[in-house]
Amino acid sequence: MTGKTERERALAFAGILQALQLVQSTAYGKPYDVGAFQASLSSLLTIDAASVEEVYGGVDGVRNGLRALQAQLAAGRQKPDAELSRYVVTLLHLERKLSKRSDLLDSLRDGIERVQGQLEHFDIAHPNVQANLADIYSNTISTLQPRIMVKGEPDRLADPAVANQIRALLLAAMRSAVLWRQCGGTRLGLVFGRHKLAQAAAALAQGK
Repeated sequence: MTGKTERERALAFAGILQALQLVQSTAYGKPYDVGAFQASLSSLLTIDAASVEEVYGGVDGVRNGLRALQAQLAAGRQKPDAELSRYVVTLLHLERKLSKRSDLLDSLRDGIERVQGQLEHFDIAHPNVQANLADIYSNTISTLQPRIMVKGEPDRLADPAVANQIRALLLAAMRSAVLWRQCGGTRLGLVFGRHKLAQAAAALAQGK
């Protein structure tokens, strides 16, 4: 991975928000963009990508996330999604803990490599693949504190297939959080550089 520009940080942070928005849609049973869903899950498999864009299959892969980034960070009439903000704060906190655990990072990489082999037989959105991604999340990130407590419809959250999808998407969100950090992203920079990040997202969304 090369470069640590605002553009690359915007793409990675858009990846975080897109995956977390998909978590919300899944938890509440709302319709979601299938293309965005596949792009978010597929980002888990591009471990050694040459660029941030390549991780998501191009800018279009995180277009929904870029819109979410603008809504969350740009000052305006639209208030940020408080639930989404809580997920982001917890995720970034967990990412710092994860970065210090070489054992968990090794387990993550091994698990992802196994899933890559599974894709010779199944699509990324197949329930079997999602179940394996969910297991990776449960055995690694979910062992760290605090755990991300997902809100939604209780009956849906109790459904194993829905739970697997949510955990797979949380794993995708964490992948983007790691990428954001690799691109030079910091929590302090997020606080003081939010407008620049939102501007970069707007330019990307407009194809600039």
